[in-house]
Amino acid sequence: VYLETRYFDMLSDTSSQVSCYITAPSHVLQHLECRIMNSMSSLIVSDNEELVSNVIIVECSDMEKKIPFPICIAIPFTARYRGNYRDIMVKVSDVNLQSSYLTPNSREGGRGSYKGTCAEVKVYKLGIFSVVSCLKKESFTVTKKGLTLKPSMDSRVSLNYPPGVFGSPVLVQLKVQPVDPSLVAYLKTQQDTSYPVISTSPLIHVKHPLIHPFQKPVTIFLPCAPHPDKKNLASEIEDKRITSATTKRIIPVYLTRTKSASIRNPGNNACESLKLLGFRSGDSGWFGLDNVVVRTMQSGLISFELCEHLERFIVLHISSIVENSLLVSFVKALEEALLSTTACVVLCHQKDNPHRIVILVVPSKDLNQVLQNLRLESFSGPPESSRHFQVKEGEHILLRFTGNIFASSNGKDYGKDYRLIFHLQRKPRLELQIKEVDEFGNYGCPHYKGTIVVYKAPKEKTVRNLDESSLLDENHSQLPICKLPLKLPKHKKLINRPQSTKRISTDPIEVLWDSLLYWLAEELSEENATRLSSSLPLRHSTVQLIKLKNPGDLTEQIHELLCFWKRSLPNSTDKVRLLARHLRKIGRNDLSQELRFKWEEAFTEPQRWFDAAQ
Repeated sequence: VYLETRYFDMLSDTSSQVSCYITAPSHVLQHLECRIMNSMSSLIVSDNEELVSNVIIVECSDMEKKIPFPICIAIPFTARYRGNYRDIMVKVSDVNLQSSYLTPNSREGGRGSYKGTCAEVKVYKLGIFSVVSCLKKESFTVTKKGLTLKPSMDSRVSLNYPPGVFGSPVLVQLKVQPVDPSLVAYLKTQQDTSYPVISTSPLIHVKHPLIHPFQKPVTIFLPCAPHPDKKNLASEIEDKRITSATTKRIIPVYLTRTKSASIRNPGNNACESLKLLGFRSGDSGWFGLDNVVVRTMQSGLISFELCEHLERFIVLHISSIVENSLLVSFVKALEEALLSTTACVVLCHQKDNPHRIVILVVPSKDLNQVLQNLRLESFSGPPESSRHFQVKEGEHILLRFTGNIFASSNGKDYGKDYRLIFHLQRKPRLELQIKEVDEFGNYGCPHYKGTIVVYKAPKEKTVRNLDESSLLDENHSQLPICKLPLKLPKHKKLINRPQSTKRISTDPIEVLWDSLLYWLAEELSEENATRLSSSLPLRHSTVQLIKLKNPGDLTEQIHELLCFWKRSLPNSTDKVRLLARHLRKIGRNDLSQELRFKWEEAFTEPQRWFDAAQ
């Protein structure tokens, strides 16, 4: 009898997060164990893949137990970005991270209390499972009679294999990667050598068996706009304005800025041409195909004949004659940009508990929505966000706490470094408890101060089972990608002086004055206090000394300042009248009148005032 069982993360005692649902015979389900292992997610995703689920490991506790494969596994996932060019696949990896892909049979519909989406597949082995969003791949068989390939993701793309192109049936795999015009516009703002590039075709990934060379040319049809339209031009200019002000994308070293860039309006140019560039891993990467003529067709289409295998190819519409090496540099930068996301680090404190913080790595386009959601979660502001930087899927963002503040993930072990693994569709998030290193530090400041220094560890430097401290030790010698200031309000210290050191006055007038001045200190704002200290005949050094003696307590500062001013006057001075005049001078006529009223009332009902003052 086959039963479906939901599995929770066996490593978590408190989490109620469902790792997966497994349908198998009941005697098998009793021996299956599931663990969520998101710490190894950077090792799972490959280029052009985006993780949309937890990474789970499914194992059998009884090694001798024979499992009647296939069994069914359904993995919850959330995909926020979808389109014609991407597909949802289940990725199955073994202990050596050799992977295969399965197309889910069923995706929609909840299970029990879970109302989200699941990717359901039949599997023939246990291992590491994840759900990824990847470029949609279509497979075709080209026979001796030839074939015209029209992929479903973009009907404008066509590969026409004539009869006799292959001597036997050949399997062809095709992927189409669109290139946003705004990305081309951005690259044009970064480098003068990119200016000749007006537009590009999609980037085509194609896989042929190398043992079957082309016997005849294959005709390729691709979309490639001759000129960006007015809408795209406006988006280019807007993209330049935004990126120059905020994003500051990081471009590889082989595209360094030579001089200031500006958008050049494309026009009719006799030197305009179309250039095909291809990629083969065995031929040192990208190269220009000078012997291929690219022709312009109607409706924004282009065509050319291909006589050799290429793993990837793209057509560039250029406005002038350019050396192949410069076009190759542009395509490398374009590929790098297609794999990267502009993001920033966001830091927020909990509104009612400033010792609790949340740190997120947020795509720049989602920043406003994320900040709004944080406010709904009672995380106070203003939230600190870093400068924008480029990050790839699966890269590690390393966080080192410096200064007088350190952090803990469990409220016990403070002083550790932390990391977040960036996944565009997974919302990387870290919640920590923070406290001061030295409670007597940052003397003279109302806050404890610290800094979160943020580093980035490239995927190629991520070693299996490497912990956070090792990653940081390897990368902290590099320049940080950003820094975030961290503040924590100081505790209000209650100092109980010995009875013999307290100054106690038995004079009712002095007690009355102390009560009046404390009342006035509570009524004055920080701005009023600053103006009053300037109005009163007090030295600047005296004011600074009083602030240092009472850091973080504005009422005590104002009270001691007023007491010092009163003690500095002769006994014969009409202090009430003089203080009332200074209050009127700073624009607090209401407090001036109330002060005189309270003073006169004190002598009308002296016993009540004396009792209140005590």
